[in-house]
Amino acid sequence: MNAARKLVAEGLGTALLVAAVVGSGIMAQQLAKDPATALLCNTIATGGALVAILLMFGPVSGAQLNPAVTVVMAMTKDLTPRLAAGYIAVQIAGAIAGAVLANAMFALDPVAVSTTVRAGFPKLLSEGVATFGLIGVVICVGRTRPAITPLAVAAYIVAAYWFTASTSFANPAVTIGRAFSDSYAGIRPADVAGFIAAQAVGAALGGPMFTWLVPLAPRRD
Repeated sequence: MNAARKLVAEGLGTALLVAAVVGSGIMAQQLAKDPATALLCNTIATGGALVAILLMFGPVSGAQLNPAVTVVMAMTKDLTPRLAAGYIAVQIAGAIAGAVLANAMFALDPVAVSTTVRAGFPKLLSEGVATFGLIGVVICVGRTRPAITPLAVAAYIVAAYWFTASTSFANPAVTIGRAFSDSYAGIRPADVAGFIAAQAVGAALGGPMFTWLVPLAPRRD
């Protein structure tokens, strides 16, 4: 698969993922009066979309859709630094485009800076934990049972929506994209840097831990 197709797949996949996260959040906000019901609706839609998107784009680009995952894949030599840089650029662009698209689908201003506060140590700790666990799923399941990785990733994210105080963004590109929607799923720009820093710490700890825990099988020449 050539690099152009991989980059397009990463950009489109991330855009669709953010459109699903933000769009379902807007719909939940409009229809559900109870916060728990709104979160449940957002969770189910995100999990379902994530499985479909990973299955759709996985054979093309690996469907990383996440700079934290991409950096770890570059560190483990599964991705060249040049291609990793391209992935990260299109993931961020795709995430912003996905948020704009979701806003437009619900007749909101296409670009609306979020005012949703997501600050404080518990939320930052949650982002570190969520990203650490996600990296573990990607590496461990990807190396042992790659066919079910999309299901495992989606299952983890669905669970992490509920067991973390931050509702598990666990993705720097998605975090940036969600700052462009002043809705239920948004995050104010002032909180983005903290989330990304916490995600970076989670990925930095998870990459070495899980690559050591589940090493690649030696190649047979």
